[in-house]
Amino acid sequence: MHENSEYDTPAQQSTQMIFRYFVIIFLITIFFVGKILWPFFSILILGFVLTGIFYPIFSFFARKTTPVVASSITCTLIFLVVFVPLVFLIGALSKEAYSLYVAGTDAAMTKVFKEILQNSQVMEHIQEILARYQIKLSAEHINRNLSQIGSFVGLFLYEQVSSVASNVLKFVVNFAFMLLVIFFLLIDGKKLISFLIELSPLPDDQDRKLMDKFRAMASVVLVVNGISGMIQGVLGGIAFAAFGLGAPLLWGFVMAILAFFPIVGIALVLIPASLFLFLKGRIAAGIFFLLFYLIVSSVIEYIVKPKLVGDKVKIHTLLVFLAVLGGLKVFGILGIIYGPLVITAFLTLTDIYRSSYETYIRDH
Repeated sequence: MHENSEYDTPAQQSTQMIFRYFVIIFLITIFFVGKILWPFFSILILGFVLTGIFYPIFSFFARKTTPVVASSITCTLIFLVVFVPLVFLIGALSKEAYSLYVAGTDAAMTKVFKEILQNSQVMEHIQEILARYQIKLSAEHINRNLSQIGSFVGLFLYEQVSSVASNVLKFVVNFAFMLLVIFFLLIDGKKLISFLIELSPLPDDQDRKLMDKFRAMASVVLVVNGISGMIQGVLGGIAFAAFGLGAPLLWGFVMAILAFFPIVGIALVLIPASLFLFLKGRIAAGIFFLLFYLIVSSVIEYIVKPKLVGDKVKIHTLLVFLAVLGGLKVFGILGIIYGPLVITAFLTLTDIYRSSYETYIRDH
C-alpha cells in the first residue's frame, strides 16, 4: 500500500482513513480480549493440549454416537485418568515434600548424615586419594551440601504442590472449567481451526504447518515424555522403597519430572542415591542403582522414545533441555509443556521465514 499523496483520490484517502481507524479499533479489542482471557491462559493451553491427545478417543465414539455424547464420554475418561490420580498424588507429595524440607533443615538429621560420612570406609579412601592431590573433602562439607540440596528440592516441590493443595476449591473449579473447554473443543475444534486459518493473514499451508507442529510437539511432550517419565518415576520409586530410602513417592515424582530432561534426566537422583549407599557401606545396593540408571535410561532414551516419536518433531537435544529448564524457571511446573511449545513455535516460524520470506526481504 503506498502512502497518501496528492495523487490519491478523495475516495482512496477516505478508504485509507477508514482502514487505519479499523486497525486501531481492532488492535484495542484484541488487547482487551487478551487481558480478559489471560487469567485462564494455563487452563486454555492445557485444554488445547489434552484435546489433541484425547481426540482419537472422541473420534472413535463419534463414529458410533452423536458428537455431544462422544465428547461427554471422552471428558469423563479424562476426569478418571487425570483428575482422580492427581488428587491422591498431590496430597501424598505435599506430605513427603514437606518432610524432606524439614529433614534438610533438621539438626538431628544433619548429625545422622555426618556420622554416616565420618564412619564410612569408602569416605576414608576417597579422602586419602584426594589428599595426595592436596584436596580436602570433609564429611561436614559434604553433609552441608547434601542438606542444602535436600531442603531446596523439598521446599520447591512443597511450594509447587501446596499452591494447589492449599486451595482445593480453586483447583476443582479450574479443572472443571478445563473439562468444559475440552468438551466444546472436541465438538467444535475443527470449526475453530478453520476460523483461525481464515482469520490469519498467512497462507493456509503455513497456518496448517504451524498447527501441525504444535500438535506433534504436544503429543511428544505429554504422551511420549509423559509415559517415559512415568515409567522411570514408578521404577525409581519402587527401587527407593525396596532399598529402604526415604520418600519413595516424592523421589519417584522428581525422577518422572527429570525424565523430561534429555541429557541428565533421572541421573540427578539415582547417582547421588548410589553414592549415598556407597558411603553407608552398601556396595551391592550402590552398584545396583548405577546399573539400574544405565539400563533404564538407555532403554527409554535410545529405544522407546525414538520409536514413539519417529519423525514427528526434530529438535536438537540441547535445545529441548534448555526449553524445559527455561520453561520451569519462567512458568513453574507447567514449564515442561510451555517451554518446548514456545521453542516449537519459534523454529516453525523460522522455517516458514526461510522458505517463504527470506528471498522477498533480501530483494526488497
